[in-house]
Amino acid sequence: MTDFDAHERERWTGRAAAYERSFGRLCAYPAEALLDAAGVRAGQRMIDVGTGPGTVAALALARGADVVAVDAEPSMLTLARRTAPGATVVEAVLPRLPFPAGGADAVVANFVLNHVGNPAAALAELCRVVRPGGRVAVTIWPYPQPPLQRLWGEIFTAAGGETSADLPRVAPERNFARTEEGLAGLLAAAGLADVQCATLAWEHRADAEDWWAGPANGIGMLGLLMERQPVAVRERIRQQYDLLSARYRDADGLLVLPTAALLASGRVD
Repeated sequence: MTDFDAHERERWTGRAAAYERSFGRLCAYPAEALLDAAGVRAGQRMIDVGTGPGTVAALALARGADVVAVDAEPSMLTLARRTAPGATVVEAVLPRLPFPAGGADAVVANFVLNHVGNPAAALAELCRVVRPGGRVAVTIWPYPQPPLQRLWGEIFTAAGGETSADLPRVAPERNFARTEEGLAGLLAAAGLADVQCATLAWEHRADAEDWWAGPANGIGMLGLLMERQPVAVRERIRQQYDLLSARYRDADGLLVLPTAALLASGRVD
């Protein structure tokens, strides 16, 4: 486990409810497309790695698949049992999964490679547990960032927040470009065939208080940055959040935030 992995485990501990309220619906958007890319259908055995609150697992169950839902965070698994009661729920941490080689027809990982310190090793493990001819499908957030993600940076800058140089990061030699070409290259390097990668773009609609609740409750890197700010700066961040997010409000008062994700898939030979 890398230092980045240790940071991720600490960052997500006990935060499933805050995630479900804030970022959970955002991350749910590509779920059906992810399952399509993995070719998930009735009768297949699918492993949902990094299941979170179980959104993807529940949709796979609705397709008639036999689903195993995996996550490293126990509080997420509690939600997954509620959301996807027909799934087998397993606690495990990439890059080690407690499954035999070639036992699954498909593996999906929705916004998981963003959260591991060795993406290539994690992807290799996803491939290991899929039978020849089966498929692996993953999503990540792109870089350069779309407007939704850039908004938080604008807010921190306007509030005079400190963005520490010592933030946990994936080691450069283990990282990859968060672009269509970079993600496709990662899958190809893992030995996957028929690799495809596309950008999914959509507008995320969210209640402003729910969207604020993610970083305010310590979710992800934004949450870590928020925790490191003095009280006065956190108050200014909230003021700038209200000010700068106002341009994205619709007539009903909801935020309408343009965003995008990368979806890639490939076949195990």
